[in-house]
Amino acid sequence: MTTDTREARTDAVRALEAEFSELITRMRRILTENANRVSPGMLPGAYKVFTTIARRESISQSALADTLIVDKGQLSRTVRELEQLGLIRREPDPADGRASILFPTPFGLERLAEARAPQENTLLDALEDWPVDDIHSLTRLLHALTTGVVPA
Repeated sequence: MTTDTREARTDAVRALEAEFSELITRMRRILTENANRVSPGMLPGAYKVFTTIARRESISQSALADTLIVDKGQLSRTVRELEQLGLIRREPDPADGRASILFPTPFGLERLAEARAPQENTLLDALEDWPVDDIHSLTRLLHALTTGVVPA
């Protein structure tokens, strides 16, 4: 790789990093707002735990800790809080009575839908004028980046 090519690649990656930084800041703001709409004072981390449980529909607490790469003690406290708020329920794992399976409650799913409603069409609106092929390309490239696979 020539020096010019390497510098161009470095500049391109730095520009991409800056855009990701802006995107992350915007997403944090949205997650904080959504968390507060689910339950006033809810921290974004608890919201992430809750939305992961809701998305998976059921998940063991240990699998949740592995998925989110979080401390199991902190996760236990967060799960208790979500349970006390009536957002999730816990059942014994039939395969291992010492473990728990976590499920969103109907109330929790309702609160989540209400919290997400104000931003529900944000991405759809932002991409309204994009060609569908460009949306598919962005999706494919982001998937390649997150999985560490070179895009085809």
